[in-house]
Amino acid sequence: MAHKVQEYVQLLQRQIISELEDVDGKALFQIDEWEREGGGGGITRVLDGGHVFEKAGVNTSAVHGVLPERMAKVLNVPATQFFATGISLVIHPQSPFVPTVHANFRYFALGEDLMNPLDQWFGGGADLTPYYPYLEDAKHFHGVWKEACDKHSVASYSDYKKQCDAYFYLPHRSETRGVGGIFFDYMRTDPEDTFAFLKEAGDSFTKAYLPIVQKRKDIPYGEQERLYHEIRRGRYVEFNLLFDRGTRFGIETNGRTESILMSLPARVQWHYDWQPVAGSKEAEAMWFFEPRDWLSFDV
Repeated sequence: MAHKVQEYVQLLQRQIISELEDVDGKALFQIDEWEREGGGGGITRVLDGGHVFEKAGVNTSAVHGVLPERMAKVLNVPATQFFATGISLVIHPQSPFVPTVHANFRYFALGEDLMNPLDQWFGGGADLTPYYPYLEDAKHFHGVWKEACDKHSVASYSDYKKQCDAYFYLPHRSETRGVGGIFFDYMRTDPEDTFAFLKEAGDSFTKAYLPIVQKRKDIPYGEQERLYHEIRRGRYVEFNLLFDRGTRFGIETNGRTESILMSLPARVQWHYDWQPVAGSKEAEAMWFFEPRDWLSFDV
């Protein structure tokens, strides 16, 4: 299973990068292969300064070694040999009207014998972070993930949506990071069927995201929209540095700092006690940043 998942995420990385480069039409992803001190390594692929995408990272890794005791306590597992592989991506577009998106799909195993691991599980998900949100985009994004989940008995869209809303929440702001998506973890039962679902989800990513990009990328915007864009990006940074488990795992297991922090946007602003003007489109956007049943919701 470890080999199959590693092979799949590397194939998925190449497929996603090819489609993103086609949409951008200007910049290409640079390749940075790295080795981890302690075992394993990865392939970091980053695009900077594109026509459509300001910054995009699509990373794969396959790392192994002894799980640090501190992380073992966080995961509630023994501090033994581990193997982890997966793909993680974050895309920050140039336009305030095109959402940021995040996704990751991963596999984790414990024990020295990967043919017969002591424990193994899958995790992953995808979430959308719009700045000027559109209801039809939220419906499309969630619709694709529901369709992917409904094809597999091991998956539950309703459960994964709730878990996503709960996970990507900023308690100090009392708001969600975006409009959510799906989030799942510690899927241990029926590894073969779960891997089939993982592939279904991974293959659904561009179907969920790129139609939104194509629809919004050419909408004109000015300095007001750009300022708001960068202020809202601050929420993204706050979540990733304060709450994200993947960031914590990477740091705690001596992962590669550049690859871990590639999720942060290139340009971001914080203004003291910034508030949107009442009645503005920025104020209206705030309505979206709380959990809702997007598929059945109507204005």
